[in-house]
Order: sequence, then structure tokens, then C-alpha cells
Amino acid sequence: MRVSCQASRMADSMGAICDDLAAEHDALDALVAPLSEAEWKRDTPAVGWTIQDQIGHLAYFDGTATLALVDPDAFNASVEGLLAHLEEGDPTLREARAMRGAELLERWRAGRATLLDELRGTDPKARVPWYGPPMSAVSFATARLMETWAHGQDVVDALGSRREPSDRLRHVAHIGVRARPFSYVTNARAVPDGEVRVELRAPSGEVWTWNESATDRVTGDALDFCLVVTQRRHVDDTNLVVEGPLAADWIAIAQAFAGPPGAGREPGQVTGSR
Repeated sequence: MRVSCQASRMADSMGAICDDLAAEHDALDALVAPLSEAEWKRDTPAVGWTIQDQIGHLAYFDGTATLALVDPDAFNASVEGLLAHLEEGDPTLREARAMRGAELLERWRAGRATLLDELRGTDPKARVPWYGPPMSAVSFATARLMETWAHGQDVVDALGSRREPSDRLRHVAHIGVRARPFSYVTNARAVPDGEVRVELRAPSGEVWTWNESATDRVTGDALDFCLVVTQRRHVDDTNLVVEGPLAADWIAIAQAFAGPPGAGREPGQVTGSR
């Protein structure tokens, strides 16, 4: 089955996206819940980050996401405070690093439950402030899913384990496609004219497509594409087929997440687990 995934097809209800976000939380929880204290301290492919840091990062930003929903003014003030203390080290990880793994797990569980409760009661079209431009509540929830999945991949890689891919990857892939202009902006480059067709095989067997009329294209497995746009794999370590100069130029810098250019992964840095 072929499915067009232009923006109009991504207008899922808030409840459906929240259900998918909850499922993504549960999948990651199942990986970290059995960990020993020593395993929480295991390094991940993100340099300087342990498994505990990955969960601490999610817990921190799930908390600020809730704040953005319930008190936008307080959220904006918290952003200023965060930026003011960046030179002292990553303030988003400081509290989590002082906890035991089991304590952090409970904090993350409580925070994500509160976030989901707030999201489910939010108008899908409401504008929510964030660290970049404000976004619709639906896009906001989808971005939290993408972040959970991406940081969960770092945990998977650290443990050398595997998680079964699901069609929740459509949300991650959609953000990756829509973020193509941002990938250039964050690298201080002009956004080139023209679109790139993206055609992906979903875990269910569906084929998802974006920008169907474009001639330059990226095709392959949805999991591979999501790993590349979240910078958890180098494109050379996937089976993606990249055709045309626009596609090749974009995929080399593709970035689905907000912030400055990510360091990404070197070819061959991560192998085996997916």
C-alpha cells in the first residue's frame, strides 16, 4: 500500500499522537527498567553521554514541555535561565547525574505522565512556545516522540540490543523531511531551490512518500532514514539510495532535531544494533 505523507495526511488527532508517544515511552522504559546501577553509567555513542544522561535529558525536556503548555511565560523565563548557565556545563543533566538510576527512572515516568495528560487536553492547533519557533500542539507532541525515539536509539546502541521498529517511525520520518530547510539554516547555508522525493518502506510494508513530483530522491527503509535524519547513523552505514545532487547535499547534513548542527556519527562508528 502506498501512502502520501504530505502535511495534510499528518493531521492526526492529538489523542492518536499521544497514544504513539506513550507507546514510545513504554518501549524505552522496557529497555532501561532492568538496568543495574553500573549499566545506567554505560557510555552511549553520543560522546560524554551515558544511558543515565540520555534518560535525564528526556526527563528534563519533558518537564519543560509541560511548563510550555501550562505556563508559557514561565517557560520563556526558564529558557533565559538555561542559556545563562550553559558555560557552567550542561544544566539539563546536572540534577539527573546526581540521582541513582532507579530514582531517575521514577522521575522520568512521573514527568512524562504529566506531559501526556496536558497534551491530551490541549487544542491540537494551539501554538506552543519552544526553543525555536512556536509550533502547533500536534507538532509539539510529534517532536517529543521523535526525541524519545532518537535518544532511545542511543540506549539501544549502548546496550548492543535491538528494538522492533514500528510504524510510529512515520512521525520521525515526517519531521525529518519537513526539517530539510532547517538543516541548511542551522549550518548557515542557503536553502537550495527544489524538492527531494522521499520514498520509504514502513515496517508494516506500506510505502510512504513525500514530494512525489521531485526528481532527486532518497529511497529505502524507513528505519534507515530515521537513523540518518536523527544523526544516529552515518548514511554510509545504511542501505538508503540517494539520487541527485539535491538529495546528496541534503542527506549529508540532514537534522530532524532543533539546535546547532549535530556531530552525527562517523562511518562505521555504530554497527550491529538497530
